[in-house]
Amino acid sequence: MKANVYVTLKEEVLDPQGEAVRRALDSLGFAGVKKVRVGKLIEIDLDGSTSKDAETKLRAMCEKLLANPIVEDFDFELEAS
Repeated sequence: MKANVYVTLKEEVLDPQGEAVRRALDSLGFAGVKKVRVGKLIEIDLDGSTSKDAETKLRAMCEKLLANPIVEDFDFELEAS
């Protein structure tokens, strides 16, 4: 199975990198961009798991290592490989 894990800053956390990208887009002539939030995508290949087992493992991975639960949210999607 292949998993895509998306980690983003919580809405109430300031995103200085996103703001820098927003300003850069504006200076390049892309007017009308009101807000940019920057996150990360983590791709994981899992061996021989059922969907339920994979979801349990992924949730544990995110909570223990891949995301900082104090300032970040995470979501993931699974697809058969």
